[in-house]
Amino acid sequence: MTNLAVRNETSPPRRAGRGAARRRAIVRMVGRRLLFFVPVLAVVSAAVFAAAAASPFDPLVGYLGTRYVTTSETDKALIAEELGFDRPWYSAYGDWLSAVSSGDLGMSRTFDQPVAQVVSERLPWTLLLTAVGLTAAIVLSLAIGTWSGMHRGGRIDRIVSAICVVVQSLPPFVLALGTVAVLAVATGWFPVAGLTDAGADPTVGQVLRHLALPAGVLALSQMPWLLLAVRESVSSARGEDFVAGAVARGIPPSLVTRRHILPTSLAPFVTIIGVRLPEILVGAVLVEEVFSWPGLASAVVESARNLDMSLLAVLTVGTVLLVMAGSLLADVVYAGLDPRVSTDG
Repeated sequence: MTNLAVRNETSPPRRAGRGAARRRAIVRMVGRRLLFFVPVLAVVSAAVFAAAAASPFDPLVGYLGTRYVTTSETDKALIAEELGFDRPWYSAYGDWLSAVSSGDLGMSRTFDQPVAQVVSERLPWTLLLTAVGLTAAIVLSLAIGTWSGMHRGGRIDRIVSAICVVVQSLPPFVLALGTVAVLAVATGWFPVAGLTDAGADPTVGQVLRHLALPAGVLALSQMPWLLLAVRESVSSARGEDFVAGAVARGIPPSLVTRRHILPTSLAPFVTIIGVRLPEILVGAVLVEEVFSWPGLASAVVESARNLDMSLLAVLTVGTVLLVMAGSLLADVVYAGLDPRVSTDG
């Protein structure tokens, strides 16, 4: 009795100690990963300038527009020298890096606005679209994937799997064009494009009505991967010994699913979200273009077309930073959910 009492008294501190050690290991992992952010972002930003220098596009075309064909070669050379288009890419990169380090993101030639203003005006709409679309995809994937995994091999499971295979083979812009044709043009249930109706103020009702279709397309484009991952994890967890033990003890199936199967399946699901974050962002850009959503998509396209380096570099570095941060967050959540996961990477 005494020995048992001692073990019972010391068990909570031991568990607490293991939990604290696990948290410290996760913090060290985060610190190691953060150390790589700066060199990776430096390489990416330098590569953007180097690739732009090797690009066949002439930045003067974007700057002069229709005047390009009527401008003399002498004037073109003078303008290029004045704007710094004739400098080596590493010289332009050095100037940009120095300005960014001091907090100046530069001016966008394409929009004739400070880069900070271009980003601040458009980023909230991109975040809104991505957040709503990704949240819908996660919730629906968890619900349908869990049900499908618990009834694997059934008729509905086979139908769901077949639909996932078809949808995941279609690019987001194809899904977007298809939904526009069916749900906007043919039926008129949703607006075709834009943030609001023509001339209307951006009220909550107007924005939500115009957001429904692009967010739905974005969610649909990501659901197959997430749903099938949940289905596979749930199906595999059903065969684990701890689930069989819970069933043998008479625990209701719904409780077994919520407390035993679903928590075990969340860790790989989180990892899938982190891995697919770049494609989610690319999908958001394509969906924005199709639906004329006033996010960063058009800024990305126009800055790349016109070699607007101040804007293009900020958008590229910001996207890479967001992907790296999302991947790190997914790894932290995964490590927190599953104590068996190594934090040495």
